[in-house]
Amino acid sequence: MHLNSRVGGVGAALVTLSLAAALAPFTSSASSAGSPPAGPPGGGAGFQGEDSASRDKDVRDGRAAPTARQRSALDDLDATARWNKLGTPAVLMATDTPLASGLPADPETAALEFLAGSRDVLGLTARGAESVEVLVSRPMGEDADVVIVRQQFGDLAAGVDGIAAVGMRNGSVLYVSSSLARDAAAPAPATLTAADAQGLAARDAGIADPVVLGTTEVAVPVPGAAARAAFQVVLRSEDDETAGFASYVDARSGEVLVREDLVDHDADNPEWEVFPSSPPVDYSSRDTRVTWCWTPLTGCEETVGTSASLPWDVDPTTNQPTFTTLGNNAIAVENRNSNNSRTVGTETATPSPTRDYAYPWTNQWYEEGCDPATFGSPQNVDLDAARANLFAMHNRMHDWSYHLGFVESTWNMQKDNLGRGGLGGDYEQGNAQAGAVSGGPPTFAARNNANQFTPPDGQAPITNMYMWQPIAGSFYAPCVDGDYDMSVIGHEYGHAITNRMIAGPSGGVSSPQGMSESWSDQLAMEYLHEHGYAAPGLQAFTIGQYTTGDAVAGIRNYNMSRSPLNYTDIGYDVTGPQVHADGEIWTATNFDIRQAFIARYGAGDAALNKSCANGQTPVSGCPGNRRWMQLVFDSFLLMANSQVSQVDSRNAMLAADLLRFNGANQDILWNAFAARGLGEGATSAGNADPDPTPSFRSAYASESAVTFAPRDERGRLVRGAQLYVGHYQARAVPVADTDPTTALPDRVEMVPGNYEFVARAPGHGHARIPLTALSAGRAKTLAPRMDTNLASVTNGAAVEGTGTDLVNLVDDEEGTQWAALGAPVAQQHVVVDLAGTKRQDVRRVQVSTHLRPARTNPDGTPAEPSQSRYSALRQFEVWSCSIARGVDCDEQDEFTRVFLSPEDAFPATAPRPRAPDLVIRSFDIRRTKATHLWLQVVTNQCTGGPEYAGEQDQDPRAVTDCSAGSDQDLNVRATEFQAFGR
Repeated sequence: MHLNSRVGGVGAALVTLSLAAALAPFTSSASSAGSPPAGPPGGGAGFQGEDSASRDKDVRDGRAAPTARQRSALDDLDATARWNKLGTPAVLMATDTPLASGLPADPETAALEFLAGSRDVLGLTARGAESVEVLVSRPMGEDADVVIVRQQFGDLAAGVDGIAAVGMRNGSVLYVSSSLARDAAAPAPATLTAADAQGLAARDAGIADPVVLGTTEVAVPVPGAAARAAFQVVLRSEDDETAGFASYVDARSGEVLVREDLVDHDADNPEWEVFPSSPPVDYSSRDTRVTWCWTPLTGCEETVGTSASLPWDVDPTTNQPTFTTLGNNAIAVENRNSNNSRTVGTETATPSPTRDYAYPWTNQWYEEGCDPATFGSPQNVDLDAARANLFAMHNRMHDWSYHLGFVESTWNMQKDNLGRGGLGGDYEQGNAQAGAVSGGPPTFAARNNANQFTPPDGQAPITNMYMWQPIAGSFYAPCVDGDYDMSVIGHEYGHAITNRMIAGPSGGVSSPQGMSESWSDQLAMEYLHEHGYAAPGLQAFTIGQYTTGDAVAGIRNYNMSRSPLNYTDIGYDVTGPQVHADGEIWTATNFDIRQAFIARYGAGDAALNKSCANGQTPVSGCPGNRRWMQLVFDSFLLMANSQVSQVDSRNAMLAADLLRFNGANQDILWNAFAARGLGEGATSAGNADPDPTPSFRSAYASESAVTFAPRDERGRLVRGAQLYVGHYQARAVPVADTDPTTALPDRVEMVPGNYEFVARAPGHGHARIPLTALSAGRAKTLAPRMDTNLASVTNGAAVEGTGTDLVNLVDDEEGTQWAALGAPVAQQHVVVDLAGTKRQDVRRVQVSTHLRPARTNPDGTPAEPSQSRYSALRQFEVWSCSIARGVDCDEQDEFTRVFLSPEDAFPATAPRPRAPDLVIRSFDIRRTKATHLWLQVVTNQCTGGPEYAGEQDQDPRAVTDCSAGSDQDLNVRATEFQAFGR
C-alpha cells in the first residue's frame, strides 16, 4: 500500500503501502548523480512516498534508433513494434500471422532458433543473438510456452537489460519483448574491487551505515556503445527501513551507472488462528478469527495445505517443525524499534510445542486509542497474534501465487527451492508492528503505511507492516495494526511478485504510470475473492478498508468497481503523475476485463473457486475471474523490460491470451481496453509519459463517431474549446477540440458505452456533460451549452485580493492555482471585477479547489511551502457589488452577500481529502446584478472538515486536531472561480 512503489526497474523494490492515492508528486525522472533526495519518513507527512522524489537514476544517456534494415524487416512482417533505448524491439507483436512458424517443438530450441533467424528485425549481431542463456521456460496452457533468455557479455551475464521473452504457440512465435543489446562483446575487465564498488554505491545512495546484501560482477549494456563491466551492489540501510538500492557501479571508472530504489512505497497438523480478511470493520473487539490447519481436523474451519508448500512451520533443512512463525516460505518477527537484520529465536512468535498457533487478541491498540504505554503491557499490543497472522497471510499468498506461476523457476521466495530451479535463501521476512515504538510521534516515521523490499532472486525480501494512527493534517486513520489487514498484506506481497517475475530475476519493474501499484491491488483483491473472504457489495473491491476506516475507497481515490478514470487521466491527482493514483486507471481497466471474463465464463461457486485457487482445477475449467488473473500472471513473464507503460502492459495481456487461450478473448480484451482509452491507437512515449496518446477504438467493435460542437448562449459554435473524457480536466489529455490551429480534430471515435465528458474553453469556463450513451455505429454530437464566463480574464475580468497568483482563479483552467498562505484562512478573499463595463446578471458560480502539483527546484527540493490537500477550500461565501456614485466596490461593507455555500461544498472526509472531492462544482446563487464579485473563504479542509477536528487518540505525544496540530489552518488554495448569467 505502500503502497510507495519504486519507480526504478532493475532490482528489488521496497514497496511502501501506498494507501490513499496520492499526496505530493511522485516524479519518474531519474535523479542526477549524488545522494538521493531525502523525503519524509515512511508513514508521516510523506504518506505513500508522495513527498519524496524518485531515488532512481540511470546515467546511460542516448538512445539507439532502429536501423533501416530493422524497419524494412518489420515491414515484411505482419507485426507492430515499439523500440527500446538499445535499438532493439521492446515489443514485437504479431497481428494476423506469426512472427515465425515451423520452429522445433522444444520451446527452448525454438526460441534460440528464432533469435538467430530474426537478427534483421531484432537488430542483433550474430554474437548478440548467440550469446544468450535460457533463464526459464514455462508452459502457458497446453500448447504455448514463454522462454526467457539473458545475454552473456564474455564471462559476464547482463545485470541491467539484456533480457528477452519469447512467447510461442505450437512452434509459432507470436510475441517478443526484449531489452537486448545489439552486440554482446566482452567488456573491458574490471580494475576496481568489489569492496571499492560497495563503498561507492553506499556513498552515491547516501547511506552512511550500509548492510551489503550481495555484490556480483555483471555487464551493463549501453545505448550505442559497448557494454561495461560493473558490480551489482545490493544494499540497504541499517537504520532506515525505507532505504534500499541495487546499484550498478562501473568496474573501471567507479561511476554509478544505474541506481534502482528497491523499496516500493501493504501435533503433526499445525493450526493458526487468523483473520482471513481483517478484524471486524466496525472496530469492535469481537474475536472473529478462524482456525486454519494444514490437513483436515475436527474444529478446523479451513484446510490450507496444498502442493505449493511444505507445512508452513517446517524447516526444510531438517524436515522438522520450528514451533513458531518460521518456515520455508516466510518468517514473521517483531520489529518495533528498527529494521533489524534477519534474526530468529525470540523475535518470532512465542513457541508452541503443540503447533497450535492460537494467541490472545484483545484489540488493545484500538481499545486504548494508540496509547504508547500499551507497548510492554501484559497484553503487549497483541504482538504474538500479529506475528502469527502476518506469517499465515504471507504463506497463503505464496501458495496462491504459486499455482498461478510464481514458482521456484520464476524466482519466487523460499528458503529452499527443493531442486526446482531458481535460488533459495530468500523467504519473505515479515516485520510485524515495524517501528511501532521508535517510529511514532513526533516523526510518525512508521505509521499509516507498509512497504516491501524485494532484492533480486536469492536475496531475502522484507516487508514492514506498520501501526495506524491519526496524524494532524496528514492522514486520519483509526488506531489499528496493519498486520491484520489482508488487503494491505496481499498488496505488499504483490510487489514482490511483480518485481521478481518481470524482466528476469534481477530486473524488477519500473512503472511510473502505476501498474505495479495497480497489480498489487488486483492480486490482493482477487486472492480474497477466490478464497471467499471478500466482503459483500462495494467493500469487496476496497483496498485498506480496515486500516483507513473507509468502506468504499479505502486507501485509493476510487473503489475499483466504480471508477470514472481512463488513460487520458494520467496525472489527474492533486499531486500530478503519481504511481498510486495513476495506477487506479489500470485497476479500473482490469476490473472491466475481469467482469467481462465473468460474463463469458461465469463466476463459479465457492467450491470451484477454491479448487481453482488451490491449483486443483486447470484454469481452462475455471470461472472468468480466475482466467483473467492467470493472464495477469502470464503477462508478467512476457515483459522483458523493466520500464513498462500501460500500453506495454496491455500488449503483454493480449499476447498472454494469444498464447494460453489461442486468442479466444481478444474481443473482450480489446473492447475493455478501448473503453478506458487504451485502444488500438493508444501510445506512450516511454514508461513515464505524463501525456500519453489515448485511443477509444477497437477492431472488435463498431465505434460511435462523436462530434464536439459546443454552443454559447446565442447558439454560436464556441471556438478553442477542448473535450475531455471522464471527470477531470487538469492535467488530462483532450480527445477533441474546436481550435482549427491544432492537430486535434473535433471528432473522436469511441467504442459503445456510457461516458462522462468535460468541456473547457477560454472565456467560457467548464461544462460537465452528464453520462452519455454511445451506440455502435451511430454518430453522436456533443453540443453542451457553454455560456460566457463573466469572471474570465479572457473576457476582460480583473482580479485582486489576498494571496498570490490571483489571476489563476479566473483563467478558465483547473490546472493553475491561487494560494493565500500564512494567515487565518477566514481572512482570505478575492475580488473579481467582472467582464464588461455594465452590471452583469449573475445566477451561478463554479468553483474548483483541485490543487496542482507542488513546485520543486531543479535539485528536487520544495520550491513552495506546505502544498497540502488540507489547505484546499471547503466553504465559501459570494458577495456582490455594483459601482455607482459613491460606491467603488473597494471594501466588503459595500458588498451584499448573495451566497453561503454548504459547509461541505467540497465534501472531503476521513482518511483525507481526495481528488474527486475537490474538482470543479457548480452552485446556484441568489440572482444578482453586479460589476464585482467577492469570494470570501470561510473554511478550508483543515478548519472545516469535521473528521479532521478534535482529539482522536490517546497518544500524549501528538495533537490530532488539524488546526491545532498542523499549520494548515493558515493556508488556503483554490484553482477556479467562474460566474455565469444562467
